[in-house]
Amino acid sequence: MPTLCEKIIQQHLMEGTMEKGSSIAIHIDQTLTQDATGTLAYLQLEAMGIDRVKTEVSVSYVDHNTLQNGFENADDHKYLQTVAQKHGVYFSRPGNGICHQVHLERFACPGKTLLGSDSHTPTAGGIGCLAIGAGGLDVACAMAGLPFSLPMPKVINIQLTGALKHGVSSKDIILKVLQLLSVKGGVGSVIEYSGEGVKTLRVPQRATIANMGAELGATSSLFPSDEITYDFLKKQGRADAYIPLQADEDAVYDAVYTIDLNELEPMIAMPHSPDRVMTVKEAAGMKIDQCCIGSCTNSSYQDMMNVAEILNGHMVHEDVSLTISPGSRQVLMMLSNAGALGTMIQSGARILESTCGPCIGMGQSPISNAVSLRTFNRNFYGRSGTLSANVCLVSPETAAYSALKGYLADPRQASYNAVQEPDSFLYNDDFIIKPLPDTSSVKVVRGPNIKELPKQEPLADIIRKKVLLKVADNITTDHIMPAGAKVLPYRSNIEKISQFVFENVKPNFADICRKENGGIIVAGENYGQGSSREHAALAPMYLGIKAVLAKSFARIHHANLINFGILPISFVNADDYDDIDEMDELELSDLRSLTPHCRICVQNKTKHHTYIGTCALSAFDVDKLMAGGTLQYIKTKQK
Repeated sequence: MPTLCEKIIQQHLMEGTMEKGSSIAIHIDQTLTQDATGTLAYLQLEAMGIDRVKTEVSVSYVDHNTLQNGFENADDHKYLQTVAQKHGVYFSRPGNGICHQVHLERFACPGKTLLGSDSHTPTAGGIGCLAIGAGGLDVACAMAGLPFSLPMPKVINIQLTGALKHGVSSKDIILKVLQLLSVKGGVGSVIEYSGEGVKTLRVPQRATIANMGAELGATSSLFPSDEITYDFLKKQGRADAYIPLQADEDAVYDAVYTIDLNELEPMIAMPHSPDRVMTVKEAAGMKIDQCCIGSCTNSSYQDMMNVAEILNGHMVHEDVSLTISPGSRQVLMMLSNAGALGTMIQSGARILESTCGPCIGMGQSPISNAVSLRTFNRNFYGRSGTLSANVCLVSPETAAYSALKGYLADPRQASYNAVQEPDSFLYNDDFIIKPLPDTSSVKVVRGPNIKELPKQEPLADIIRKKVLLKVADNITTDHIMPAGAKVLPYRSNIEKISQFVFENVKPNFADICRKENGGIIVAGENYGQGSSREHAALAPMYLGIKAVLAKSFARIHHANLINFGILPISFVNADDYDDIDEMDELELSDLRSLTPHCRICVQNKTKHHTYIGTCALSAFDVDKLMAGGTLQYIKTKQK
């Protein structure tokens, strides 16, 4: 009998059959974008000639880059506001909060599909919504009314038993799942949670777990929609959005794991990967320099109030910098009304905007060689803005208690009363600009930093290029296209942002690409994990990268490469990776004869060796590559 995931897909299926791994296309009810990815998404939507979005709800959020250091960021925000008004999109103003927190509060609905240009869009799975992260171009296509294509996912079941003990939180549950499955364990799958332990978790706690399912490489994560879901929606003034929804009792899963919440301990992910997990007890006593609490993973009202309870009457250790970022304007106002904001300030915490902030390297880079405890979802190398920093992922309770001690400390030893969900939420949508019924008089404002999209030529029959870069396993989109205050202002200027491609891996990579007139990248397993940022495909395309030959790819990045006309090839024999060196010349031929799931002969002209690669392509993917990418394909069809 069907799982919860399968039930929602069945209701939205537009193309294909629900056979695991086969290509399907589903209707998308809602979309979201954020400012770091949104400018390109809306430029792409405009290029399609769409007057008004075709979705039930589309929301444009500004939450990533609000420093406005120079005109570029502010210009992007003005463009996003006016283009949203022009095309019938809700606009969440800067300061209203982080897209995933706000969407959970105000828009996400059980049983709906949500596509977002941010990899942590699955946060809404905590409310029973099938929420999927994707590149901005895929989201633009969904806003244009086109179905979203993906392989029919497997479904992995995580059964939760028991209940969390004092000092243990939902963050520890997902860290335990990462310890069990690794950052590759969810690839091609949806993670579905069930069991009596689920009944002990409120919606924001479920959302924390669904949020970090992205670090498993999962397509999405799902919780049932039940009486707890109804209670949350009712408190948000959205009871009419509720429908009961769960898997059948005899649902068949591709894998099943069990976690006993009674036995779970506080966990920590060590540098520089979310799956390098151990118990806090095992690492306790480690001196720390910084604690950052917030992000879309852990910035709900309950999270923040528990932090305030731990900090109450105490002072942050003199050697520790503590920052706190409430997840939304709603949370911030409720903290203020409850007196918790004063408690945090009195303890020595620094209160930041309700934005992503330090999670994407926008400020609060720690000192050299720091140990930074963060309640975020990623601790990739260099993401904090300090290359020598050691960033660890922990729960808000662990971060707050450790900030007081000056070293990693077990929050089960802290004396505090865990805060329960409030009787009602203080919702106010004044900072969300609603779509206009008539947009004919709206003028879209474009600043000088907003440039036209670069174009890729149709796929050549033969590609003969040098290997300009060889990288190892688990290369993230942060490795490829860094985030942070230096880079983010150029998200709508591909020519400028391309200078930063692989900056922290090979500083002269962009110069080499220009000198060699483009080339090929060779990579290990799980290439492109992490953020959905399509700049990690679009900027390399601009630099002339024609193909990536890897042991395996992360789902979203694989799709982004195809969207921008870069050929993704997987080694049939993983050992062939070891035979290739940088500056080897490779030749790929007969590419105009590509077919779905075909094999490609890769000739190493330098070493006179031959390798076999596979291309995990659907028929639609082949058409897009032939045209030079998705946008070119759509334009061709419109002629």
